[in-house]
Parts: sequence; C-alpha cells; structure tokens
Amino acid sequence: MADEQEKQEKKPKAPKGAGKRPKGGGEKPEAPAQSPEPPAEPAPRARLWDFYEQQVRAKLQQQFGFKNLHQIPRLKKIVLNVGMGDASKNPKGLDAAVAELAAITGQHPVVTRAKKAIANFNLREGQAIGCAVTLRGGRMYEFLDRFISIAVPRMRDFRGLPTKSFDGRGNYSLGIKEQMIFPEIDYDKVERIHGMDITFVTSAGRDDTALALLRELGMPFRVETPAAA
Repeated sequence: MADEQEKQEKKPKAPKGAGKRPKGGGEKPEAPAQSPEPPAEPAPRARLWDFYEQQVRAKLQQQFGFKNLHQIPRLKKIVLNVGMGDASKNPKGLDAAVAELAAITGQHPVVTRAKKAIANFNLREGQAIGCAVTLRGGRMYEFLDRFISIAVPRMRDFRGLPTKSFDGRGNYSLGIKEQMIFPEIDYDKVERIHGMDITFVTSAGRDDTALALLRELGMPFRVETPAAA
C-alpha cells in the first residue's frame, strides 16, 4: 500500500484545461490571407511642364543670352479671381461660382472677403465678395494647357490676346467675359453668366522676357501692327 501511494504522489499532474474539448466543435479555420492592393499609379506629369524644361528654357537662354540658369524666366503661379458684388443679396450665386471655379481648376477656391467697409457700395468689413484660386506646379501647367488648347479658341470674335496687359514686372493679367468657354461648365446648369480675371505670375521681372516666355508656351498673342505715320 505504501508503494502504491508513493507512485501516485510522483505521477505528474496534467496541465489545466487538458482533455477538454473546445467549444463549437473544434478549432476555427484560419481566414485566408488577403492579397495586398496594388499601389496607386502616380498621375502623369503635365506635358506643358516637360515642354518648358526640354525646349522653352534653351530657347529663352539663347534668345536673351542668360549666363545663369536661374535668370531664365519661369511661370510661378496662376491666380483666378471671380468677383461677386451682390454676394450678400444672392448667396446662391456665390456658391455656384465657387462650384464652377472648382470644376474649372480642380482645386477648391477660397472665398474672398472685403478688407474694409465702404458705405457708398453698402459694403461691410469681412463681407464675402467673390472667390479665388491659386494654381502652382502640375495643376498650373495642366490648366494652362487646357486654357490655350480648348478655352481660348472658344472665345467670341477671338483675334489674339492683347500684349499690353503686362504690369511692368513680368506679370500678365487677362479678363474673361464668360465662364462658358471652359468645357467643364455644363451650359444647362448655369444660373448666371459671369466673368473672371486670370493673372499669370512669372519670375521674369521684365515684360519682354515674360512675353517671350508665354509666347513660347503657346499663348496666342495678337500681332501688333505699327501705327501708320
């Protein structure tokens, strides 16, 4: 009897939970591993940007004799501005202008507000008076490409862009009478026809080099004939 008691005491104990059947009829099968999604392809580079770096830069350097590459003019930004003087009386018109400008540029506009109050125009400080968008980089060149190739030929009685709209520091401003020239605008959904101002800001610092830059990029400027004596 003593020997049997010693054998029972020396017998190792089973771990806790051993011998119990798992609930649910056994172990659950592992879920199949999901294949990772392929990475999104980057957007293609704007063709007008490549055209500027591959051809326009060399032409401008040769034409004006720039010795330093940083002297070659380049396009810095494009600013589109829509003024809505009756935005306080017609807030839906301002919302429509914001939506149209976003469709044209692919970028959400900023609502511009009055910096000071003007009693003669019933204008209060901080009142919404329009919207604006500033384009840089790839979006800037893509917009310029669409503007030159599609929008400008749709202008009424177009005979070329004026060359006298430079500000003396190499920046060019242009007024558009109708937003309908842009193909992104649906004619059936337009509630009101309005214009906009487009400013092309360059690093030229001079009007002649800025004119040459925009002309090489494809801007169809008007050929100014000398006045007869």
